[in-house]
Amino acid sequence: MLVDADGRIAASATHVGPGAESVVARGLLGSGAAVAAGLAVRNPSSDDARRAAATLTVDVKLPTQVVSTGSATALSEQWCGAARGARNVVAFTVGDYVHAGVLVEGRLLGGAHGAAGAAAWLALNPVEREDYRQLGCLEAEVGEAGIVRRLVWRIKAGDRSRVLEMAGGALTAITALHVLDAARQGDGVAISVVRDTAKYLGMALANLVAIVDPEIVVVGGIMADASDLLLEPSRVEMTRRVSAAAAQVPVVAMALGTTGAAVGAARAAMLASA
Repeated sequence: MLVDADGRIAASATHVGPGAESVVARGLLGSGAAVAAGLAVRNPSSDDARRAAATLTVDVKLPTQVVSTGSATALSEQWCGAARGARNVVAFTVGDYVHAGVLVEGRLLGGAHGAAGAAAWLALNPVEREDYRQLGCLEAEVGEAGIVRRLVWRIKAGDRSRVLEMAGGALTAITALHVLDAARQGDGVAISVVRDTAKYLGMALANLVAIVDPEIVVVGGIMADASDLLLEPSRVEMTRRVSAAAAQVPVVAMALGTTGAAVGAARAAMLASA
């Protein structure tokens, strides 16, 4: 995305495949209008991220700032989203992946390796499992694949759920959306899975709030898309596990949605080049 100094998206493009960041950047940033390039990635310290940043710098001949997706989201929401003007912010997103970003006194908390806010790895269950070691405990439980996995386990254990019918009778066709829709329709198994999901999310929020002491927490992904099922139960779970002062921290849905990471990457590039 090409983003102006006020956070407005001037242009956008999408490309899927190897070198996508360079293909898009050449089209958007090659006009000379941009002063810096920003790249939001899941793991800024990975070799892939380093290669992408180096290629981008060469391709568009602009300084390139790399930040985590969570950090970029926090920056964008504080700049022109639901946390506008706040100086201490936690942004927490749950979807295919789980990530968070943290601003402390208006400054991005990046960490020694750019991985601060890697909420997927919050350890919320004393049990050790292989998927915890591969994905992180939180992501294994509340990422979209984790929600589906827990529902499938229940069906395999003999519980009856309309989710299977909604997926055409195939366990492999079940999606998180099926689980959420079934919960809205009163399916007991789906309600149980969603309730457990909200509990994990609330525990994660409690840990983040206890450590950061933010003014506001903004949440995205399924927490925002399915706010009718997850937002308030997660907030209530959070308040049960923190101090009385921390329990007053507002938890709100993100304003920028899927554009937040790109806008935040642009903001990171602007700040680095100022």
